Amino acid sequence: MSAPSTVAAPAASRPMPWLIIVAGSLIAVLTFGPRSAMGFFQLPMLQDTGWDRTTFGLAMALQNLAWGVSQPFFGAIADKFGTWRVLLVSGLVYALGLFLMSLGTSPLWLHVGGGVLVGLGVGAGSFGILLSAFARNVTPDQRSMAFGICTAAGSAGMFLFAPLSQGLISAYGWSDSLVYLGMLMLLVPLIAIPLRGNSSSGITAASEYKQTIGEALKEALGHRSYLLLVAGFFVCGYQVAFITAHFPAYLGDIGIDARYAVIALALIGFFNIIGSLAAGFIGQRYSKPYFLAYIYIARSVAVSAFILLPKSPASVVIFAIVMGLLWLSTVPPTNGLVAIMFGTKHLGLLGGIVFLSHQVGSFLGVWMGGYLYDHFGTYDPVWWLGVALGLFAAVVHWPIEERGVPRPAAA
Repeated sequence: MSAPSTVAAPAASRPMPWLIIVAGSLIAVLTFGPRSAMGFFQLPMLQDTGWDRTTFGLAMALQNLAWGVSQPFFGAIADKFGTWRVLLVSGLVYALGLFLMSLGTSPLWLHVGGGVLVGLGVGAGSFGILLSAFARNVTPDQRSMAFGICTAAGSAGMFLFAPLSQGLISAYGWSDSLVYLGMLMLLVPLIAIPLRGNSSSGITAASEYKQTIGEALKEALGHRSYLLLVAGFFVCGYQVAFITAHFPAYLGDIGIDARYAVIALALIGFFNIIGSLAAGFIGQRYSKPYFLAYIYIARSVAVSAFILLPKSPASVVIFAIVMGLLWLSTVPPTNGLVAIMFGTKHLGLLGGIVFLSHQVGSFLGVWMGGYLYDHFGTYDPVWWLGVALGLFAAVVHWPIEERGVPRPAAA
């Protein structure tokens, strides 16, 4: 495909669209923050209601599944009708879900509100939606770093909302805290105003290969490297969702003071910022598939060491720092690979399918965490399965080819 003949400035000299990047990054802080702090609500909620961990784990699993299932649909809607409309839905549905979760009168409200509705709210305002908007407005050589900035912002949400959520729970109780977090979600549509475009806008629109949604799906689902990427991202979801939902309870089980759960998740969020920015930088310059394989190997080594070595506040802190560096560092290279393979025309849809796999893994990680704990009285089986899956992910990422699909030249 030949490049357009009328280019106002060389790609390398085009400035970053900072208004769009700042707006999208603030939204990532808001949408990623509350759902990453759900683990802090588990024990106080269960203590007041008398429910077991399987009940809470199922709600969080439904949240991750709703997030994943909705992501390709919200991505396709954003591609066609504009990112802002989808982010408007995100803020409203997210706020409603947190409010229903705060009622706490029945597991139904927990599962519908904190599970399905919060999951849909996150799905409409998550990385798949935001990174697609970024990809359409930056040059290819800026893309990986832009993705890293947005992912780092989501990490900052985890860093900020861990102590914020714990502080709110201590001051106002878990129920009122969920209402306050829901009110914050109503800011999302206002902040999202600069992200009004769709796949026909932005600097890449004129050079994009023209396809219908059906043609794009057929091309992607017949592409070996894309299918391997889908399979590998399942593991990322399993590993991070289990830790997000169950790590505070796990630390309580092994006798670590509760304040270290706050410290640990805040450290994961803080070092996640560093890891995400570094991933954007590294992914722009080195092989993305090999980089992803090394990340999954490093995760397996870190979890194995944490489980086998004696537990202490110091080991919790070290584990949190290491996992923080590896936490969302998979997102920039994964989305970057989808953009390289297929362009940005249907990136919301195709990136959403990859993320659906991530969320199926999240569903299993969160649900199995509660289910296996209630049956065996320990989280160890879930930890070790995560180690094995990390090695599997390293194997499937290794043969992925970092190049675009062959297509006929444009007329």
